Amino acid sequence: MNDNDKQNGPDNNGGNPWMKSLLIWVGILVSLAIFVQLFNGPSTQTQGQVIPYSTFLNRVDEGSVREVNIATNTITGIQTNDEKFRTNALNDPNLIERLRAKNVVMNARPEEGPNIWMAILVQSLPFLLFLGIAFFVLRQMQKGGGGGGAMGFGKSRARMLTQKEGKVTFDDVAGIDEARAELTEIVDFLKDPTKFARLGGKIPKGALLVGSPGTGKTLLARAIAGEAGVPFFTISGSDFVEMFVGVGASRVRDMFEQAKKSAPCIVFIDEIDAVGRHRGAGLGNGNDEREQTLNQLLVEMDGFEANEGIIIVAATNRPDVLDPALLRPGRFDRQVVVPRPDIEGRIKILQVHMKKVPLAPDVDARVIARGTPGFSGADLANLVNEAALMAARKGKRLVANSEFEEAKDKVMMGAERRSMVMTDDEKRMTAYHEAGHAIVSLHEPASDPIHKATIIPRGRALGMVMRLPERDSYSYHRDKMYANLSVAMGGRIAEEIIFGYDKVSSGASGDIQQATSLARDMVTRWGMSDAVGPVEYAEPQGESFLGYSSSAPARMSNKTAELIDSEIKRIVEGGLERARQLLTEHVDQLHTLAGALLEYETLSGDEIKRLIAGEDIGRDEGTPSTPLAAAGTSIPKTRRPRGPFGSPTPQGA
Repeated sequence: MNDNDKQNGPDNNGGNPWMKSLLIWVGILVSLAIFVQLFNGPSTQTQGQVIPYSTFLNRVDEGSVREVNIATNTITGIQTNDEKFRTNALNDPNLIERLRAKNVVMNARPEEGPNIWMAILVQSLPFLLFLGIAFFVLRQMQKGGGGGGAMGFGKSRARMLTQKEGKVTFDDVAGIDEARAELTEIVDFLKDPTKFARLGGKIPKGALLVGSPGTGKTLLARAIAGEAGVPFFTISGSDFVEMFVGVGASRVRDMFEQAKKSAPCIVFIDEIDAVGRHRGAGLGNGNDEREQTLNQLLVEMDGFEANEGIIIVAATNRPDVLDPALLRPGRFDRQVVVPRPDIEGRIKILQVHMKKVPLAPDVDARVIARGTPGFSGADLANLVNEAALMAARKGKRLVANSEFEEAKDKVMMGAERRSMVMTDDEKRMTAYHEAGHAIVSLHEPASDPIHKATIIPRGRALGMVMRLPERDSYSYHRDKMYANLSVAMGGRIAEEIIFGYDKVSSGASGDIQQATSLARDMVTRWGMSDAVGPVEYAEPQGESFLGYSSSAPARMSNKTAELIDSEIKRIVEGGLERARQLLTEHVDQLHTLAGALLEYETLSGDEIKRLIAGEDIGRDEGTPSTPLAAAGTSIPKTRRPRGPFGSPTPQGA
């Protein structure tokens, strides 16, 4: 259960409201039953045992009846042994004589008619029961906690966080210092508005958090709630969307009405792109409902009525699809970019998550951060968690650097599939394929250093060569692109050189796909083809609507399309020939590295360098880390994807 569940669960109101109401109505029904019993019970219990009329006459004749009460339809009485009885009266003219003959005391009383109030209660009981059930159902439908009931469509589903438990502050947010500083100023404004107001400053109306998934946008919002000390309402953009037109707009109005009562306050809308997309993007009632909801949101944020003291904080990873009217100043005055952290940011994030984990002395956050370029905050949290789980499975008391390395490999390359059965020929081809990637990478000056090479199946790949950059890079240079193209083709060329042209497998399908994609970007996006020139011909990256896109590419003729295809082919084949040249010159190194991979299965980048230099790699002879499954069942070559061949794509490429 997360913090929100603790703060907004059924215990918040002292128990489950459905259960409380049900118990109330059960108590009412039990009381009615007791009431009926009190009316009916005593009159029947005090009249004694019911006996046949013939038995009554026999007991009179025997002299065992002391007193009788004669009514119109019933006769009750007391026997000589003080037992009470009751019988139905018949039209018997001799009864009085018999009673006199036995000296029985006779009392005449009128027949008791039915109690009018009891009759009314009995007749109205079904109606009262139906009315109670209807009231119970309607009451629950109208409650529905934040508009969840069937009668509460237009109620806001925003929840107010109290942060009594699991409080998050800015001390728990690391690696995004600039974004944290922007939001810290909003919190300071809420705490001390006079500090800014005396210089004419106005409180910002909204802040839009923009960033990739997992970069910490929601965590920042929770930190604002923990730091501000003011009411904090949270809602998802999808909570406004409903199949009935007008419901979303009603929920927006209700949300701002709630916020006005608690001003100053903060309203956090997560995934605002669910409701804030471009207007006019299609037809249909569903779109009309979304557009009306967005219109109401625009009016509430900056319309004729000022919502003083209400700050809107929203988060999205799709800013390109948001309506321009939503992004203008006065609605979202600040757009705070929450980027993926650099190496210093990753160090701080790892340190935050490592506080909860007992670490061995050999764990260095800087070393782990250097080996995780492009990781988001969520990725790093997952990395630390995976390392802790691995250490727990091994029965360790501390999490060592070896667990972090295994966790990093699992996150980046996938889990090992040691149960996969491979033939000796498959293992040998895989070893030469990965060795081809590694040898080309070692002899390409612009290539990133090799982090690890393995022929253990991971994820969807039978083998892998992982390269990691020495530092964070934010641009992609031409020489590095050509180096990556030749590394991509290294596996295919190694198979061709060692096994022959007819034995080349389909294992390079992923490498060819990545190389083609890179070459296409070089030609159509980055202007790195002299024949095509610096013109963008790529497909639009943004969302188009009504046939228009703000990032539409230049129109191309058939001749231009043929030229682009020929340039892409030329660039890819250039990488192929470069890989062929390097592997032909260093075929002895190819054999050496492939043999070591068959023996040890996994080699680090430093071990590969020492191996190529003719040095001892520092392992016991002939003992692989964990052998692959015994040979016996071959894997179809048409289903042998491999990759990735290179380093993660740098940001901004």
